[in-house]
Amino acid sequence: MSEVSIEKANQFVLHKQHLTEDSKTDDIVKIVNDISGLHATGSTTPYLSLFARTKNFTKNVLEEEINIRRRLGKIRCMRKTLHILTKEMIPVAYAATKKMFILVSERYMHYLGVSSEEYKEISKQILDILNNRAMTTTEIKNALKTKVNTSPIVNLMCDQGLLIRGVSRKGWKSNLHTYFSFNRYFPDLDLHKLKEKEAVKLLVKQYLSSFGPVTENDISWWTGLGKTMIKQLLKELEKQTLIINISNLKGNFILLKTDKRNLKYFNLSRKGIVNFLPVQDPYIMGYKERERYIDPGDYDNVFDRSGNAAATILLDGRVIGVWDFTEKAESTVKIYLFKKVGKALLKRIYSEASRIGKFIADKEVHIKECKHMISLRERTLGGFMSPLKGC
Repeated sequence: MSEVSIEKANQFVLHKQHLTEDSKTDDIVKIVNDISGLHATGSTTPYLSLFARTKNFTKNVLEEEINIRRRLGKIRCMRKTLHILTKEMIPVAYAATKKMFILVSERYMHYLGVSSEEYKEISKQILDILNNRAMTTTEIKNALKTKVNTSPIVNLMCDQGLLIRGVSRKGWKSNLHTYFSFNRYFPDLDLHKLKEKEAVKLLVKQYLSSFGPVTENDISWWTGLGKTMIKQLLKELEKQTLIINISNLKGNFILLKTDKRNLKYFNLSRKGIVNFLPVQDPYIMGYKERERYIDPGDYDNVFDRSGNAAATILLDGRVIGVWDFTEKAESTVKIYLFKKVGKALLKRIYSEASRIGKFIADKEVHIKECKHMISLRERTLGGFMSPLKGC
């Protein structure tokens, strides 16, 4: 198998990412493992990513896994962004990526006027007051009765593996985290058991399993690690990988040998797979080489200048439009399709829009089809969060 069609490659990844009907499951820990984590910078993104991959997802399931069952946890890792990972993957991702963000967090803390001495003293006090409970940064500051800015201290403590973020008490749409002592939260987890090189190898293998076939650029982009390191690592993994081509795409694509048979005998769906994915969903953010799933002319309607992805509408793994949700006058899902589609497909798109809108609003919603949108490259910072604003 030296070449596969782009359609087969995309649907194969959709299947691995639990985005086909026959691959959906209500085991969210399995989903998080199989897709190498949930993007968690946006408060609602993890919930909507899981909703797209499950059959009967409810919001409390994720909250229970994080705060009660504790088989999942939220840390900063790949590309210095927040992810929700399985308990088993946390030490791997942390050891592989920590050099990228700890120094940045230290500098940011000093920039905000907190000295190393203040950090050393206050971080110990924070661990004492947290004990086995969760607190917000405001509650921590009030308990300490200090005038020192505790937010950058808490942030650095998370990056150093002293604290871990829990879910917000204000609900799934809030980014106001609670914080736990890491050692109390995961008493049997050693963040420092893996050396960096070993952790990077495990992380890359996990990524290949979730997203392959991929390019070297894709691996470097997703991990946030340098191309030289990735190139050297791939040499060490040569016996476990193979190189294939994807029709109509340039370059070589890397696949785990354990995926070879699965890809070869993978059957394409002829029905047409429609997905509504949230802002910065893993499937969209997993690749640097994005021609595999988006036409170049549509790129600026999906990605802003920093590479942040808007909420997307997929057909068989390719982006055919974007969507938005607003609750101002009435709960409405807005959709913008890049090209005209047939009535049968449009009906399915409306059905999916209604389904995800009801999940967000907990009631029936209106659907509005927009006829135009302003390119994200022409929008201000954060425009990707509401790509159809003004429609």
